[in-house]
Amino acid sequence: MRKYLFGTGVIGAIIGGITLLRDLRSGAPFTWRTALAWLSWGIAVVLAVGAITDVYRASRGGSVDPDSPIAGKEQKLLKRHLAR
Repeated sequence: MRKYLFGTGVIGAIIGGITLLRDLRSGAPFTWRTALAWLSWGIAVVLAVGAITDVYRASRGGSVDPDSPIAGKEQKLLKRHLAR
């Protein structure tokens, strides 16, 4: 479980969210740049969760979409999971 929670994508999304919340609490005006920052943060969270889902699915023997960064490495992840 910790390999999922401490992945770089998840850590980056958490730090980005903390930064955005800090800016929101400081009373800064909500501009179009702030809206784009929140949108970017949402996309980063979705991508991090998608990567975690792909790794989990591949390590359990499931199939992964061909556009995934781990596509083609499913057998390697499955062997590593079964060795544990």
